[in-house]
Amino acid sequence: MAAWQKLVDSAVESALRKFAPLNLRADELAVTLVDLSAGEKPSPASQRGDAPVYPASVIKLFYLAAAHRWLEDKKISDSPELRRALHDMIVHSGNEATGYVLDVLTDTTSGPELPPVELAAWHEKRNVVNRYFHSLGYTAINANRKTWHDGPYGRDKQAVDQFTPARNSLTTNATARLLVEIATGNFVSPARCQEMRDLMHRDFANPNSTDHQGREFIGAGLPPSAKLWSKAGYMSTARHDAAIVELADGRKFVLVIFTARPDAKEIIPEITRQIIAGF
Repeated sequence: MAAWQKLVDSAVESALRKFAPLNLRADELAVTLVDLSAGEKPSPASQRGDAPVYPASVIKLFYLAAAHRWLEDKKISDSPELRRALHDMIVHSGNEATGYVLDVLTDTTSGPELPPVELAAWHEKRNVVNRYFHSLGYTAINANRKTWHDGPYGRDKQAVDQFTPARNSLTTNATARLLVEIATGNFVSPARCQEMRDLMHRDFANPNSTDHQGREFIGAGLPPSAKLWSKAGYMSTARHDAAIVELADGRKFVLVIFTARPDAKEIIPEITRQIIAGF
């Protein structure tokens, strides 16, 4: 554990030095690394791993995991349309697909404004994913908002204005915990974890690939012989990635990097390279 913490500290310090001309600050980074060969309950090494951060599209991992829990418990019905939405939410990071999935999970819909009593009941239902993850011991997270291109309207905008927190949030530690459970087959069931990993698999080493989630984030810092399962997030104030990585020699780890610098695409690959080199 101490060696892995030293590795994270060194990688972050190296990135801060390299990107000093861009005025990169330590509080613009959060990193968590977990060694998947460390036994039953691997411990995370992190820098600012418990800091709540707006997760952009990384939140979609939590909606994917909740969907498989709901499906396993028969709280929702499996269907080709739900499977299409889950695929597009993770593989293509589709926001419309994500909205559909959240509607199915919470038995709510977007739409015109609601009077106060109805809005409160609607928002209580929207919080079901939060309640589930909180019951598992996940802390400092908020997973009850859709992801948007243009922003929320109607009752979604009312909820943003009237209920706190106004936005989704995750920590790199919480995100890494979920990825560890998916990687080890311990979230819901091994079969469902495999289904989730299948959607997260990235063709990052193919120069002709159009999968920018694979090629432009953690994947850009990996050797071509590695394997990658990931979900990236990107918007005007955030550039993030959350990944399960397997190296050619069989070593596996989870790496989650959140940055508040969407203007600096090389930060995430650079931290990844430093961690790989430190092995």
